[in-house]
Amino acid sequence: MPAVPTQLLPGTPGPLGATWNGLGVNFAVFSANATRIELCLFDPSGRRETARLALPECTDEVWHGYLPNARPGLLYGYRAHGPYEPARGHRFNPQKLLLDPYAREIAGTLRWADVLFAYRLNSPRADLSFDRRDSAPAMPKAVVTDQGFNWGNDQRPAVPWTDTVIYEAHLRGLTMRRDDILQTERGTFAALADPRFVDHLVKLGITAVELLPVHAMVHDRFLIERRLRNYWGYNTLNFFAPEPAYLGNGGLNEMRAAVRQLHAAGIEVILDVVYNHTCEGSELGPTLSFRGLDNASYYRLVADQPRHGVNDTGCGNTLNLSHPRVLQMVMDSLRYWVESFHVDGFRFDLGVTLGREAHGFDPGSGFFDAIRQDPVLSQVKLISEPWDIGPDGYQLGRHPPGFAEWNDRFRDGVRRFWRGDPGQRSDLAARLAGSSDLFDHRHRRPWASVNYIASHDGFTLHDLTAYNDKHNEANGEENRDGHDGNFSANWGAEGPTDDAAIDETRGRVRRAMLATVFLAQGTPMLLGGDEFGRTQGGNNNAYCQDNEISWFDWTLAEEEAGRQLSAYVGRLAALRRRHGVIRCARFLHERDHPAEGISDIGWFDATGAGMSPEAWQDAEGRSLALRRAARREDGAVEVVLMLINGRGEDEAFILPAPALSWQIELESATPEAPSRRQEGETLTVPGHSVAVLTAIIERTS
Repeated sequence: MPAVPTQLLPGTPGPLGATWNGLGVNFAVFSANATRIELCLFDPSGRRETARLALPECTDEVWHGYLPNARPGLLYGYRAHGPYEPARGHRFNPQKLLLDPYAREIAGTLRWADVLFAYRLNSPRADLSFDRRDSAPAMPKAVVTDQGFNWGNDQRPAVPWTDTVIYEAHLRGLTMRRDDILQTERGTFAALADPRFVDHLVKLGITAVELLPVHAMVHDRFLIERRLRNYWGYNTLNFFAPEPAYLGNGGLNEMRAAVRQLHAAGIEVILDVVYNHTCEGSELGPTLSFRGLDNASYYRLVADQPRHGVNDTGCGNTLNLSHPRVLQMVMDSLRYWVESFHVDGFRFDLGVTLGREAHGFDPGSGFFDAIRQDPVLSQVKLISEPWDIGPDGYQLGRHPPGFAEWNDRFRDGVRRFWRGDPGQRSDLAARLAGSSDLFDHRHRRPWASVNYIASHDGFTLHDLTAYNDKHNEANGEENRDGHDGNFSANWGAEGPTDDAAIDETRGRVRRAMLATVFLAQGTPMLLGGDEFGRTQGGNNNAYCQDNEISWFDWTLAEEEAGRQLSAYVGRLAALRRRHGVIRCARFLHERDHPAEGISDIGWFDATGAGMSPEAWQDAEGRSLALRRAARREDGAVEVVLMLINGRGEDEAFILPAPALSWQIELESATPEAPSRRQEGETLTVPGHSVAVLTAIIERTS
């Protein structure tokens, strides 16, 4: 290999990052307030700095230089010179090695040490002091990459929103307990592509896997000191590089191969992404990348006290997406994952933070506008977590067209109904109808509501029916962390029980809640492992549990109960797939009448009578019938009737008029019972269960 020069050529200010052109590497990094930036090169071990070269040019606040003969595999970092004036928001310290915000791959891991902080931790002046020790030995290094990969005939599944069924899972937790996978591959993208797991998803009827954050991250120091880890990964170090621990010997291409394998099975890949904050924390946090390159540009600072960062995220800092270069970084990162890794969509953590301008949350913010007009990003699936802890931080239903939103009103309302809380029937109806009260404006569609009963944050479905209270003692915070309002019920015993009656009730409630998720209008999301009864032992905040508390126990899937529940989930997905009216692309308001005497949507009580205002207001009403109807392309009318019994006792439902030739498709109380013809005008629905009937009214000329 030719010797690497000791002096940089001017290069170009774009693209940002380290770009190999076959003859050398162009380096470009943004900083509006630096006075000098140095490129630091390292030997292959990352332990010895071999050269320190000043970037020779700065164009439009982008520092750049070109290194002839440099090749992929080269390890590097930056040092930024400039004012260390925390009171004005500037925190430059050239003794701190900085990771390139555009690094595509990272070598080594961060090793917590006091030298990672730009100030002296033991100084009485705190962050106003200055630390002169070199942080390079404790820092991971950026790697120059070659982005080539043979995608072959890869085709994006491009599943319509109306047909989408999401499976939320943690990449590492999925396979750490899979004894049938090589130990070196467990918890990596290679294991994600295992044909047995892909086949499992196909049988469930899943169309998209939503992965918890896979961007390179840092494990908080306080967690390491407790011998815990930042398992969920919402502590991003870099927005372009995958977490090194999730890659095996195949490197970056291992992730691409996994995406290609899932695509071949018709399954999309959605990434949970964290562009609201970084792992550098508050002004008292370490200097690892953004803070050292240009703290005043990358982060939102308190207007009259720029020493302090705005903390709308609860994590100490907030990225300043109002700055054009920071917004560009986010857009470049998103496009990179779509174009270079064929990712099919994103779920945005704390999406309200991303849309907050100086005057507050704005569905027409720069972030939303940039994505909606982007020819690449506007074509993928976009999902927002519509809240944060900042001012006016709850914005469910207020995001712009093109975005779906996690609907916690669905989650909490469905939990409360099936727990037996009074006065929940009308809210349940609204959630089953796609939450039109929240989303039916600006020509948005029902799919904008992502319906779920459980997610990574909170109880699993199993634990939701096995615990009245959270049990987070293993987190080391004396059970103070995690939500208290879980709307859960243990049905007679806290945790595991040998009582068959309690287990029977718990099973019925789980199946009823799953049916509610899959049979409601909107986009259903299943928490990974809920299909076979995964438990976290009552921990509802397992963010730091990188162990058997969080990892999927696949032996449960092999037991009879697990197999039956998985088959039931697959049956629900198939039922949804067969009947277009369940996943209707428009909101239903009883204005259309596909057949005589049958409106597009109708609500009835157990007597078969339409719901009266008095019935809706009955706080003790726990029985409800939902009928939906739509005309098919062949002219026939499809009718689906959902009978819901939230009581503990059996309920005899009189089927609403007109009389139709009904077929019982599913009874959640007896999930393995085959489809059968309904005889008579009355159907008894057992307590804590759902029955689904269908009918076809043939076209008449």
